[in-house]
Amino acid sequence: MREFEYRRVHDVSGAVALLDADPDARFLGGGTNLVDLMKAGVERPARLVDVRELPLDRIELRADGALHIGATVTNSDLAAHPEVRRRYPALTQAVLAAASGQLRNMATVGGNLLQRTRCAYFADVTQPCNKRTPGSGCPALKGEHHNHAILGASEHCVATHPSDMAVALTAFDAVVSYETADGPGELALANFYLPVGDTPHRETALPPGALITGVTLLAASVAANSRYRKVRERASYAFAIGSVAAALDVRDGVVQEVRLTFGAVASRPWRARAAERVLTGGPASAEAFAAAAEAELAAAEPLQDNAYKVTLLRNLVVAVLTELTEEAAR
Repeated sequence: MREFEYRRVHDVSGAVALLDADPDARFLGGGTNLVDLMKAGVERPARLVDVRELPLDRIELRADGALHIGATVTNSDLAAHPEVRRRYPALTQAVLAAASGQLRNMATVGGNLLQRTRCAYFADVTQPCNKRTPGSGCPALKGEHHNHAILGASEHCVATHPSDMAVALTAFDAVVSYETADGPGELALANFYLPVGDTPHRETALPPGALITGVTLLAASVAANSRYRKVRERASYAFAIGSVAAALDVRDGVVQEVRLTFGAVASRPWRARAAERVLTGGPASAEAFAAAAEAELAAAEPLQDNAYKVTLLRNLVVAVLTELTEEAAR
């Protein structure tokens, strides 16, 4: 590993000032992704700015019904919080499915949103990778890609985003708050991750040097009837090969509102807007759920070894929405 300076900060303005003065610095939360990348030589910061002691570790229910989650809240605390469990059960399920207990105890909400792809070519500095070294190529296109993207990819990158938490947060229209040297700002999570295009190394719309300070979930009654389902290659801790976060409001057999986001199929959580439009106002039936999934997945462009994800996602959508429909009828 490259030698680096370590600084611990206790106020947001001080943290932002340190990064503003040093573009080679990185914020350090739990370190569950960044430290691994440093060991592999993918990340080589000259300075780590430890933000774990910033006053951003609370979950607060606001007067307007919104739930604000501080950026340094650990994944374990987020999953266990009674308001999260009651009002956004899919978020709790996503966090619990994401990692081992030890990792959840260390990982933070802000860091989770910024974790980088687990593509093997990205993590191997002996291999070309447009995300790591722009213009060097994407060997996954013709190499190992069974767990790579089928939606929204490009000839420059077919890697997928690894976060389970971000999939659920996207379904609930989360808003990310951040601080920069120029002041605070906000980004809807739907706009937080950038399309791959020809610049896969540019992953988020955060301004340079920005520190994530929190995530806000607006009040949404549909979120109480929600579920996160993750498919992985082994039952123990593993990244998804496909996942679905869904929330559903059904009355008299008709879909009043639906939220649907796919994970592990694109470079960002994939909000299934086409499927939502097909379902809203229509029957809550397995046939309708399958048709909605087909409408969304019509845009899929699978590679040689990952076409199975199309079938997997369709089946997941039908299974999860059917379960939510049955629960709503009880």
